[in-house]
Amino acid sequence: MTRLSTPSETIDLAAWIGRSETVHDLIGATPVAALNATLDHPAQPVEPGMPLPPLWHWLYFLPLHRQSEIGADGHAKRGGFLPPVPLPRRMWAGSQFEFRSPLRVGDRVARTSTIDDVRLKEGRTGRLVFVKVRHELRVEGAAEPALVEFHDIVYRDAQQPGDVPPPPQAAPGAAVWRREIVPDDVLLFRYSALTFNGHRIHYDRRYVTQVEGYPGLIVHGPLIATLLLDLLRRERPGAEVAAFTFKAVRPTFDLHPFRVQGTPSADGRSVHLWASDHEGWLTMDATALLR
Repeated sequence: MTRLSTPSETIDLAAWIGRSETVHDLIGATPVAALNATLDHPAQPVEPGMPLPPLWHWLYFLPLHRQSEIGADGHAKRGGFLPPVPLPRRMWAGSQFEFRSPLRVGDRVARTSTIDDVRLKEGRTGRLVFVKVRHELRVEGAAEPALVEFHDIVYRDAQQPGDVPPPPQAAPGAAVWRREIVPDDVLLFRYSALTFNGHRIHYDRRYVTQVEGYPGLIVHGPLIATLLLDLLRRERPGAEVAAFTFKAVRPTFDLHPFRVQGTPSADGRSVHLWASDHEGWLTMDATALLR
């Protein structure tokens, strides 16, 4: 089922499957230094040829929409590359990655994005539209992609009075690695700025509480995923990530500290990583496969 009807229109979402676009960017040094500071690492020189840590490619290929093209939620208005889903709430649900070869500072890179799938479902609290986008990143002159990413986006109906959230899931009880994160306004602002993310749920407290009905600012899913792999980098310096998957389970708000945690497998070839809120509920679940 891919036809979505509203009082004013019916959209055949399947028509967007297969659409593709290619954009280009230069892997510059300043975003690397800025995210390094945001994640509270000691300052270090960023030299040409330095490999990007996993997920730091999100600092590039930024959505440079004109101000007049921005909608009420801070995202670009409907239309363009993504299907024009007429549902007001949009979230990053998860991603899957293959890290085939490094992206390096100074590389010129092309990202080809394709709408891989669009699905409409009826959920417990209304309609849901799931959009899966495939990204392939190729260094200039290379025949094969250095990185393949599948990005899962979910669109939801507006929250209604009486909506009951899904029951929370307890996080794993034991972790070998753990780090507490304080998601203050400055951290969320800096990550939004670095990724040129105008989505108001991350910085506009009035909007997120009064319009979308959440209790506080929402911590970016990609920021939490980055912090999970950053935990791996801190605990296993030099480890090479071959593949990574994450799924957002529950929103994380800026009202309390949260934890990123991890446990390597017995053979050392993979790491189970997860985030949990101040009450111990699972908020993100992830797995990293190592070379």
